[in-house]
Amino acid sequence: MLEETVEHLENRKNSDKNFSYEIIIVDDASNDGTSNYALEFSKSNKNVELKVLTLEKNRKKGGAVTQGILCASGKYILFVDADGATKFSDLDCLERELNKIISKEGYGVAVGSRAHLVKTEAVVKRSFIRNFLMHSFHKVLYILGIRTIKDTQCGFKLFTRKAALNIFNNMHVEGWIFDIEVLLLAKYFNMPIVEVSVTWHEVDGSKVSLIKDSIKMAIDLSIIRLNYFLGIWKIKDYNSLGKIKNE
Repeated sequence: MLEETVEHLENRKNSDKNFSYEIIIVDDASNDGTSNYALEFSKSNKNVELKVLTLEKNRKKGGAVTQGILCASGKYILFVDADGATKFSDLDCLERELNKIISKEGYGVAVGSRAHLVKTEAVVKRSFIRNFLMHSFHKVLYILGIRTIKDTQCGFKLFTRKAALNIFNNMHVEGWIFDIEVLLLAKYFNMPIVEVSVTWHEVDGSKVSLIKDSIKMAIDLSIIRLNYFLGIWKIKDYNSLGKIKNE
């Protein structure tokens, strides 16, 4: 995945003298040698601006993504799962569609989507319980107010800098369901959102437990709903406070 990413970004840099990039790898206190591999990769690819953020304590997916984004310095900020399930060059499609919707305040979010695959054989042949849980999840999202985004969980999302920092400075959820809070915050700030189809394939080795994580996600959804509804979680507009700078 890292090689595919570098190849695509280097090709863009070579064809556009104004293009630059950085790669931030967040190692969420893993024990699989991710940080060491990334550092060795950086040593042998000195032309690549690669940063490794190693967390001492596991922060779960949402916490790891949040820390990575808050360390980013780009005009656009992309977070992408490291399993290589999404074709990285689809970044260009997200960027093109994002540029069409950016607001005068500099806000914009492009959401990678696998919704176009919902009728493919792989999805149709999934177990009854898996499809039941998927449809139940969408019903809950509808109640929460997320009604236009068909695929909220795809790990391939692109933000303008102002959108990313205003959202992720307000994040609370650190589990798998963090994408929902991201979209709820984007809606709160009236950020334009576009859903873009991406090339995606199933990757073996998922650590998600169907029943256990479905229950945990349902609990987290309730926590999100209650904390915002009761005003326990406060939302700050970091843009209006002058705490977000374009870089």
